[in-house]
Amino acid sequence: MAAVPGGPRSDPPAGARFFCTAGRGLEPFLTREVRARLAATQVEYISGKVFFTTCSDLNMLKKLKSAERLFLLIKKQLPLNVSSGSKGKIFNEMQRLINDDPESWLKAISIWKNLELDAKKEKLSQKDANPLKRKMGENDVIVAKKLKTEQMQEIRENKECQLEKQIEEETLEQGHRITKREEFLEDLQNDAVGTRTHSDLTFRVSCRCSGAIAKTFTAQEVGRVFGIALMKQFGWKADLRNPNLEVFIHLSDIYSVVGIPMFRVPLASRAYIKTAGLRSTTAWAMASLAEIKAGAFVLDPMCGLGTILLEAAKEWPDVYYVGADVSDSQLLGACDNLKAAGLKDKIELIKASVIELPLPSESVDTIISDIPFGKKFKLGEDIKSILQEMERVLHIGGTAVLLLSEDHCRRLRDHGGTSIPLNCREGHAGEPGSEECLNPEGKTGISDPVSPSFAASNQDSLDRMPPFGSLVPVECYKVSLGKTDAFMCKYKKLHSPGP
Repeated sequence: MAAVPGGPRSDPPAGARFFCTAGRGLEPFLTREVRARLAATQVEYISGKVFFTTCSDLNMLKKLKSAERLFLLIKKQLPLNVSSGSKGKIFNEMQRLINDDPESWLKAISIWKNLELDAKKEKLSQKDANPLKRKMGENDVIVAKKLKTEQMQEIRENKECQLEKQIEEETLEQGHRITKREEFLEDLQNDAVGTRTHSDLTFRVSCRCSGAIAKTFTAQEVGRVFGIALMKQFGWKADLRNPNLEVFIHLSDIYSVVGIPMFRVPLASRAYIKTAGLRSTTAWAMASLAEIKAGAFVLDPMCGLGTILLEAAKEWPDVYYVGADVSDSQLLGACDNLKAAGLKDKIELIKASVIELPLPSESVDTIISDIPFGKKFKLGEDIKSILQEMERVLHIGGTAVLLLSEDHCRRLRDHGGTSIPLNCREGHAGEPGSEECLNPEGKTGISDPVSPSFAASNQDSLDRMPPFGSLVPVECYKVSLGKTDAFMCKYKKLHSPGP
């Protein structure tokens, strides 16, 4: 984000701390993404959240692809002791999150206001980027048509008078605009560095309770306690409909977290996706796991509404993408999504069955696909035919990233596997692919450590996936899809299929 000339830098102060929410199982992907994309430090994660420090501006923060929502962190501390006594004592403990350290709240509010100010400056600078154009075309045409007439001189004199008047008016108007713009920026700056308590703020509290505390208190009770404490401590006014500020609080058995949402619309709600299919964060994580290279041929043989291909093409554009599906309605929906995203020329759609792909053997570099499952899709034994066809079109050394259900995994285990040992894995269960695949600019970095429990969980997931012909599983992640779980599995093709 470019700074306004003569104004302060648009980066937040050094040490600004944020956290993002993430779908269960996607925390390692987000951990690596914030390091690669934002040069974040002090990166750590717990179930459903990733915490980090960065100097990136809002424009860069908005580019996070594996995050659900972004928050400026105010407080993170140990969980409340629900068994400590009466409700009154626990309410007092909640209020201490505000009253014991009001300076941390004021500091966070100042950072938040500065970030909001920078965003407004950016919009204003973009609006004023193109100078006011003088509308002289019509007069020029009139003069050109009458150059040979007897009244040429008179018209020219009139034109010059009109031009002088027009230039004078436009100069005054533009000067007025510049003055107004400077006054507006000054007002914004004054707002950002106003009274220390920011007593003019209006706010509302959004609460989430889980674990033991959710069995004792409702979110409404917790919100009321925090709201009263904020009004007493800082003099803010509650406004449930259109507040200046939203305060987010999550109380669980693991932690107490307080933050400020940086965007009203979740990061996971992509503006370029007209009709949502697979969750965009999961689709992006699958594409990042595939280690897509420039010039590659990437195929989704069961593309549905094309979410995976959309996410991949937005991040890695210099690639040949093909989506196939047997359903006309799904292909029409995918076509609408491609048009809305401006990617119709980047992704080719074809009608074809996943078990009879109109492609030569060993012609595809990368396959990424969400294999349908649930009550609507009962593939049964077809999962083996699907993988056999994918195996056929994938070239040796190619990668396949598949989203599989528990039933798919069980049927593949029943298939029996092959004699290829599982120690052929090239990656580590518990780490996403290389830093390069998360960073299109090609920067590399140190891998983030993964908690032993998470690594053990992913090792268990990987052990569920035996080899299938020449396809050997190298990484596997158990991820949440809301009401159900699935396995994001990465395969490598090590040799040609047997006869």
